[in-house]
Amino acid sequence: MAPQSTEDLHQRLGVTIDPETLVLALTHRSYAYEHGGLPTNERLEFLGDSILGFVVTDHLYRTYPDRSEGDLAKMRAAVVSTRALASVARSIGVGPAVLLGEGERRTRGADKDSILADTMESLIGATYMDHGLAAAHDLVHRLVVPLLEDKLAMGAGTDWKTYIQEAAANGGLGVVQYRMESAGPDHDKVFTATLVIGSATYSTGTGPSKKEAERQAAARSWDEVRAAAAVAGSSHRA
Repeated sequence: MAPQSTEDLHQRLGVTIDPETLVLALTHRSYAYEHGGLPTNERLEFLGDSILGFVVTDHLYRTYPDRSEGDLAKMRAAVVSTRALASVARSIGVGPAVLLGEGERRTRGADKDSILADTMESLIGATYMDHGLAAAHDLVHRLVVPLLEDKLAMGAGTDWKTYIQEAAANGGLGVVQYRMESAGPDHDKVFTATLVIGSATYSTGTGPSKKEAERQAAARSWDEVRAAAAVAGSSHRA
């Protein structure tokens, strides 16, 4: 069975992968199990993970000569995290092309961070197998390295909601709330959260769950909330 949307996926990847290799890269173990034990993408994922780690490490070492080993390790961990790789996979439309078993399809496996991140690594591995290290290096640089400038990606492990709560309390900004909206059918809802503190409205965030939508809204609002809290704090002290 050929995966869906492979033409668009090739275009967004910026590289054309041999059809047989591409099918392998997109074959999740749930699909392989249901179809008589086909080969899965797990070996390509293992390969892609190593290439990804090397390319990101090399970039960090050369680009940030004044950063400590500890800082570089934290930056690498953020940019190759499951959440970060899943965001890359979503941006190029990997989900609809992944071959999943019936159970995973019913539970929205095509939008699960773990499946998307693993498939992204397998596509990196597939690129290496078909075109060599230079092409895989270019792919990682085009799609993953830019996350180093993305606050949401680099703050994947940051508890933004707690930061917002503390800043609002310290600055006396008012009650923190998230105004929630949703769209889509029950099995495939997309949530949109808008941060409201007191009478002030801040940024919005979207995600497949209320928690993720709130996290994104908090992260995107952080700079503005921190500035408002600092101004309010100065006024109180004056």
